[in-house]
Amino acid sequence: MVLLCGGAGFIGSHMAKRLRDLGERHVILDSFEKGHRPAAGGSPVVEADLRDRESIRRALTTFPIEVVIHFAGSIQVGESVRQPAEYWENNFVGTLNLLEAMREAGLSKLVFSSTAAVYGEPEVVPIPEDHPKKPTSPYGETKFAVEMALSAYERAYGLRSIALRYFNAAGSDPDGVFGEDHDPETHLIPAAILSAMGKTAPMQIFGTDYPTLDGTCVRDYVHVMDLAEAHRLAVRALRDGAPSNQYNLGNGQGFSVREVLQMVQEVTGLVIPHSEGPRRDGDPAVLVASSEKIRAELGWSPQYPDLGSMVSHAWNWRRAHPDGYRS
Repeated sequence: MVLLCGGAGFIGSHMAKRLRDLGERHVILDSFEKGHRPAAGGSPVVEADLRDRESIRRALTTFPIEVVIHFAGSIQVGESVRQPAEYWENNFVGTLNLLEAMREAGLSKLVFSSTAAVYGEPEVVPIPEDHPKKPTSPYGETKFAVEMALSAYERAYGLRSIALRYFNAAGSDPDGVFGEDHDPETHLIPAAILSAMGKTAPMQIFGTDYPTLDGTCVRDYVHVMDLAEAHRLAVRALRDGAPSNQYNLGNGQGFSVREVLQMVQEVTGLVIPHSEGPRRDGDPAVLVASSEKIRAELGWSPQYPDLGSMVSHAWNWRRAHPDGYRS
């Protein structure tokens, strides 16, 4: 049985859908501080917070858990610069609580949602997994600290883990049932869609003076269902006895902020009202992944690699759910 920590969030809810489609037994653990109850989609749920170690213990002893997938945590780079204490508590202390509860329960398999932010400003592009780790935000620092803790727990306690370093998760469930709904929405594609729909104030482009072709940040986007499939493959690898590892998840192609906005306008047929502002602290100019390692070792192959599909799926969900999960 699989435990999905943060399984009612954006990526976790799509993972839960994937497991339901496969008939894989699982349970969601979520505090619902940022997750959505409808996003659980009928999966069994334990309401608990990783900052409360006792509630994690109860979940691990109530259900026959074999492997844990850890999605829970705070995710905004800019916010982490302003509120580092919250990020260290949520992302690092909460994960240590989970690791200790797993150790006490005799569990030794974990898939961890890490991030491209562990790399900081890239020295080479596309970025390989062995690139130096120099995070430029508390968000990236907390994720890298967890990766180091995982290595220590393996050496001391035999915990095997696979850390998946996401680049930019995007898109929505192609069936239109689940989607991306953050408050506030800081991810570019849904933020642009909401702005175009008039649901939010005109969006802001953070930084137009980067050393890129059009002066805006360049990012690598990966479809959320392709992320879910990567987690399934990681779980299978751990069950088959694979050693601990780290993998990038991206498509190996970068798009600038302006290019993404152009695609959103083409797909929706709407104009995106926006303004231009200064850079955000902690934002590198270019983040593009080399995902050759996970393709070669786990057989991962994205089903939706093109930006148009990601934007179309995100637009289809938001058009059907104009107020998100409250619709």
